[in-house]
Amino acid sequence: MSKVMSVRIPDDLEKSLLEFSEKESKPTSEVIRELLERGLKEKRIELGLQLYKEGKVTLWKAATIANVSLWEMVEKLKERKIEVQYGQSELEEDLKALED
Repeated sequence: MSKVMSVRIPDDLEKSLLEFSEKESKPTSEVIRELLERGLKEKRIELGLQLYKEGKVTLWKAATIANVSLWEMVEKLKERKIEVQYGQSELEEDLKALED
């Protein structure tokens, strides 16, 4: 199911969207949906990584927030040179999550 949304954007952003959709030979609405999906995915990953880095969530919870697998989250940590923090409480939470 799709919903219609109305958004105000600056003229230069509209121009860029129109140019890009023309180059891609796609309707502007499709380009906007693709960009939103990519942007939301990246923002979820950033949030999960930030909360993990601050020690507010476990690695498992960060992966859940980011909507990626645990192994993908480990790769994201490596890419951003964030140290893996893994102790007894994280192990217990991960084992509990696996049971559920």
